[in-house]
Amino acid sequence: MSKILKTNALESEAIYIFREVVAQFENPVLLFSGGKDSITLVRLAQKAFYPGKIPFPLLHVDTGHNFPETIEFRDRLVEELGLNLIVRNVQDAIDSGKVTEETGKYSSRNMLQTTTLLDAIEEFKFDACIGGARRDEEKARAKERIFSVRDDFGQWDEKNQRPELFDLLNGKIEIGQNVRVFPISNWTELDVWSYIEQEQIEIPSIYFSHKRKTFVRDGLIWSASKYVYREEDEEVLERIVRFRTVGDMTCTAAVESEADTIERIVNEIKVSTISERGARIDDKRSEAAMEKRKQQGYF
Repeated sequence: MSKILKTNALESEAIYIFREVVAQFENPVLLFSGGKDSITLVRLAQKAFYPGKIPFPLLHVDTGHNFPETIEFRDRLVEELGLNLIVRNVQDAIDSGKVTEETGKYSSRNMLQTTTLLDAIEEFKFDACIGGARRDEEKARAKERIFSVRDDFGQWDEKNQRPELFDLLNGKIEIGQNVRVFPISNWTELDVWSYIEQEQIEIPSIYFSHKRKTFVRDGLIWSASKYVYREEDEEVLERIVRFRTVGDMTCTAAVESEADTIERIVNEIKVSTISERGARIDDKRSEAAMEKRKQQGYF
């Protein structure tokens, strides 16, 4: 019973946040990656505005190196629900010379997403960007408010944030500023999966146990792909794995797992001693990798 009450309280809070966004901002957007957190946000937005349609578009910043299962799911979900999807591509920023493609052993386009995101915000004049970041994921995210104000360069100042006492959310911003909004900020990974189980939400197959060609580097299981740099001595083997978090193929590691149902995933997470972000390769670049990216304008 206590778990049900907790989940319902979190759902109610998220719905309240969604409604506050629409009430306080003129042109919001939901950042959608096709991962479990953004899929959960779509379900919560449906509930917040039922029986009407979700009153804002979805934006996907596509690196071009995403897992195909995620892109297929994204397109199918958007079509089934009749959602407005905007896609902006990192490749366009590379082609125009705005960013430079990384090379080498740990090359990734994940860091390059910031420029494409900021360009999209400017193009469409979005004043609120809703995302699925949670405080339990990473210490930089734990510092951030639910309404996180960014300056006209998209930068985040962790030392200058507004208090949010008694769940009062202040969306007042100056010209040029925008707000990043986190409706499931107070959820944990287990809360998200429990909600997915409770609501019977469909998710991409990549989250379930499956056979995949992989190789091991630095103790992490990398996907073998034309987008992922691999040295000749890094042997490719077929392993039974799944993904706890889904991002760019070049920065998301798999975990060995036999969990092929949501129930088994929930049970697996309950006994896991490794954090969800422990499988994010990009977080291992430095101790403050996420915080620096936020300061530069990353979500």
